[in-house]
Amino acid sequence: MPVSESNQIYQEIVDALIAMHRLTDGYTPSHEDRTADLCVKIAEQLALPRDRIDVLHMAAQVHDIGKARIPLTLLNKPGRITDDEYGVLKSHVQIGYDILKKISFPFNLAEIVWCHHEYLDGSGYPRGITAESIPLEARILTVSDIVESISADRPYHKSLGMAAALDEIRRLRGTRLDPQVVDACLDVIDQNLWHEAAA
Repeated sequence: MPVSESNQIYQEIVDALIAMHRLTDGYTPSHEDRTADLCVKIAEQLALPRDRIDVLHMAAQVHDIGKARIPLTLLNKPGRITDDEYGVLKSHVQIGYDILKKISFPFNLAEIVWCHHEYLDGSGYPRGITAESIPLEARILTVSDIVESISADRPYHKSLGMAAALDEIRRLRGTRLDPQVVDACLDVIDQNLWHEAAA
């Protein structure tokens, strides 16, 4: 997605981070790309200004950059994981934030990444923040991440399909997930503006 001229240098930084991540992990950057595309469609449905969509797109492209520090054996592990392993997996959010906050972005890109596993009811991580403390862009990223993760094949399980993904965001609508964002996502899918990855 082309960004405004003022954001071009920041897009180039993001592109460099993605290229580095692809050297060790072929799956995660592809997941981030698809999630970023869905974020843009939802943000357009919500009529966000172009500059905020640019920032959201860049944040979504690197929202899992912290997974570069997680062993691939754990990222790709099939079946159940232990509580300790889940704790390691969850650390990717803080790691990503710590990486991105070192870059002097003139916008809240690092914060969006920091919040993408937070929920409206405070049940998310890493900080357990609630409602208005979570930027709208992060709320969009959370919904997009869930939909892409469930509807696409992952290294450790096959796609459960788009219907299952939409059922999940409907189930969490208004408790964990922003209802306006969920409704916008449902509209995007209903209008065939975004499609899950081919199997």
